Amino acid sequence: MTGLKTILAAMVAAAALAGCGTVAGAALGGAAGAAIGNNTGDGDAERGAIIGGAAGAIAGTVADH
Repeated sequence: MTGLKTILAAMVAAAALAGCGTVAGAALGGAAGAAIGNNTGDGDAERGAIIGGAAGAIAGTVADH
């Protein structure tokens, strides 16, 4: 669990530094997806991070345009 917290903190920090909405959205979406995936259902943080990252990248791209 400590590794997951470290990864989430790094993703949020990267999103805060990124000027690009796609990168920021992907990082925040991935972090949120990992947290949600870890705490619900079968506890699959990896799948949650992938889905959240993809959704966040799409949302960030749309927000940039």
